[in-house]
Amino acid sequence: MPRKAAQPAAADEDAAPGGAASVDRALSLLTAFHAGDAALSLAELAERTRLYKSTALRLLASLEHARLLQRTPDGRYALGPEVARLQSVYAASFSLEAQVLPALQALVEATRESAAFHVRQGEQRLCLYRVDSPQLLRDHIRAGDVLPLDRGAGGRVLLAFGPGGGARGKLYDQIRRDGVYAASGDRVPGLTGISAPVWGSAGELLGALTLTLPDTRLKATFAATVRRAAERLSQRLGGLARAD
Repeated sequence: MPRKAAQPAAADEDAAPGGAASVDRALSLLTAFHAGDAALSLAELAERTRLYKSTALRLLASLEHARLLQRTPDGRYALGPEVARLQSVYAASFSLEAQVLPALQALVEATRESAAFHVRQGEQRLCLYRVDSPQLLRDHIRAGDVLPLDRGAGGRVLLAFGPGGGARGKLYDQIRRDGVYAASGDRVPGLTGISAPVWGSAGELLGALTLTLPDTRLKATFAATVRRAAERLSQRLGGLARAD
C-alpha cells in the first residue's frame, strides 16, 4: 500500500472546488517558481509543493511535454517557452488603464475618499489616474499633475520600493516592512495620504495606489483597505504582493 503523506501537498490545502487534484498539483509546480528562480531541482520543487518526488516527476513530465517547463543541462527545471507566449497574450489583452481605473473606483466606493495611481517620473511623480471622492471637502489633484517624489505617501512608497532596493533610512525600511504607508501633513497640512505599491508580472514596481482624505475623516481601517486594494490590483496585473 502507498504510504500516507506526513502532511498534505500544498495544492491539496487550496484545491479548486470541483477541480481535478492532479491538475491542482501540476499547477503548484509552476507556482513554486519565485522571482529570481532561474531553475529548480526536483528536490526543491518537491519541498516547495510538499509532493513526493515520484509524483512530482510524473507531473513534471507532462508540464515539460506542454513546454510549460524545460530541463536545463544540469538536470534542473526552468519555466518553458509556452509560459512566455501565454504571458505575451495576457499582457496584450488589457491596458493598464483598464485595470487601474476600476480598482480606484472600487476603493473610492469603499471609503468615499479620493484615490489615485502614481508613477515615478525622474525625480518627481506623476498622477497617472485619479478618481475623486464624492464629498465636497477633498484635495484637488488631477490626473496629469506632477508632484514631489520626496513628500506625500505616494512619493514615499515609490522611493521605498524604487531601484537598487529603494531609498535608505528608517522611514523607508518601515514602509518596506509594512507594505503600506500613511502620513498626515507630509505634502499638504491637514491632508492624510495612504499608499501601497503595485507590482507587475516581472516583479517590477508599476506604481503606487494612494488614498487621500482630510485628517478628520481618517479611519483606522483605511491602511489595511489600501494595502488589500493594491495587492488585488497587483494580482490582476500579473504580479504578486511582496512578502514583508
